[in-house]
Amino acid sequence: MIRVLLADDHAVVLEGLAAMIGRQPDMVVVAEADNGLDAVTLWRTHRPDVMLVDLRMPALDGTGVITEIRRIDASARIIVLTTFDTHEEIYQAVKAGAAGYLLKDARRGEVLEAIRRVHAGEHRLPAELVSKLALRLTDEPLTEREREVLALLAEGKSNRDIGIEIHVEETTVKSHLKSIFAKLHVSSRTEAVTAAIRRGLVRR
Repeated sequence: MIRVLLADDHAVVLEGLAAMIGRQPDMVVVAEADNGLDAVTLWRTHRPDVMLVDLRMPALDGTGVITEIRRIDASARIIVLTTFDTHEEIYQAVKAGAAGYLLKDARRGEVLEAIRRVHAGEHRLPAELVSKLALRLTDEPLTEREREVLALLAEGKSNRDIGIEIHVEETTVKSHLKSIFAKLHVSSRTEAVTAAIRRGLVRR
């Protein structure tokens, strides 16, 4: 039997997944968590064969859950099942150690096959998500400071307000923005924010 742990903050999703998996002759749900911290605790308790985890959860997000569990056991087999598919979210999940990444609109057979394949030691990432991951890997990454400036830009702050917030001169903010525009291949503040949201660099 493939022992599965589910982690999602939506009760209806947990119930649906548990029912679907429970009907399989080779699978059993050993526990369900509705927040990230409980997910890690339940993983420690049950040591499941495969874990399904959402990205956006209270207390600790999905990437944090993967990072923490893989720190405990580098062989842990974890599949992300989420509605979010930006370049950055896919990259961060895979970087943290996710063995699979599926969207919640995936067909039932895809989810069950992913569980079986990941349990067998394989990785499962749909072709369209592989393409997004490849684009993220070829992009020049933003520095931590540039990400900070971008987040403030997305909040609608002016260059002057951003400078005050991060304690730098306005000319330095302009320099950061120039670098951000170049890396995101955009030419305006609006385009930069739009691109950042699309890639998952700032939260919607």
